[in-house]
Amino acid sequence: MKYNLLTILGPTATGKTGLAAHVASKIDGEIISADSRQVYRGMDLGTGKDYEDYFVNGVEVPSHLVDIEDAGVHYNVYRFQTDFIYVFQQIQHRKNFPVLCGGSGLYLEAVLRNYRLIEVPPNKELRNELKGKSLEELTEILKAMKPKLHNHSDVETYRRAIRAIEIEKYYAEHQQEDSEMPEIESLNIGIDFDREMRRQRITKRLKQRLEEGMLDEVQRLLDSGLTPEQLIYYGLEYKFLTLHLIGELSYDEMFSKLEIAIHQFAKRQMTWFRGMEKRGTKIHWVNGHLPMEEKVDEIICLLNE
Repeated sequence: MKYNLLTILGPTATGKTGLAAHVASKIDGEIISADSRQVYRGMDLGTGKDYEDYFVNGVEVPSHLVDIEDAGVHYNVYRFQTDFIYVFQQIQHRKNFPVLCGGSGLYLEAVLRNYRLIEVPPNKELRNELKGKSLEELTEILKAMKPKLHNHSDVETYRRAIRAIEIEKYYAEHQQEDSEMPEIESLNIGIDFDREMRRQRITKRLKQRLEEGMLDEVQRLLDSGLTPEQLIYYGLEYKFLTLHLIGELSYDEMFSKLEIAIHQFAKRQMTWFRGMEKRGTKIHWVNGHLPMEEKVDEIICLLNE
């Protein structure tokens, strides 16, 4: 086999984890999550941790980089790349096959394109300089440092914008080091749904997770000592549900704004994946409407070519 990694990617609500688990079960595989929020313990429904998807015919497929940090910690792409290298090598040592699965484009590219990364420490002096500026002002500062602002989540909240500026300033002043990334030959599979079906799946899943207790999950996180600002930092579900729980949004306003935000997020994910293709990453798009077994067979055939 010419590949040593299988990557399954796609926007939110396309069934990535279930497909990854079914393929992994056929090839002695282990899943490595590439999701920037599923690393956090206690953030389950809001991040889409569908634990049951890891079970195939009653057997759990091994998974990694899920539930490895407490909520409130700032996990980042540098940490992810470092953790990926360790897990990837451990899976190879066990003579199993690594299956990378997720929708965080920056995390995926950090592996597939071997980004040269360095860990960025907090810059208290810079933070003091930026204190009091509006989110719009911070966005303009970041754009001046980084004209092509691909990752719009960087300016979704005040804290994210501060951190993004901090990172760009550090990169400008310090030489980037080579990571010890192993040689990667990945077969990259994208799950393809038409836009309308993707929207339907997103809305259905949002309603389901609210029925399953997503609001209770966010309230538990607040009760555990996390501040509203800390939860809002994580965006999407945690941002809008927190705003509802602290009385800034009614339930209907929360649902409507969150639904729109997730649709916009999925669109940005697809834009990122198309950008990956333009930057040289080959992605085989599989029809998401196909039955699971047909998708699995198609992927295994591609692996064995």
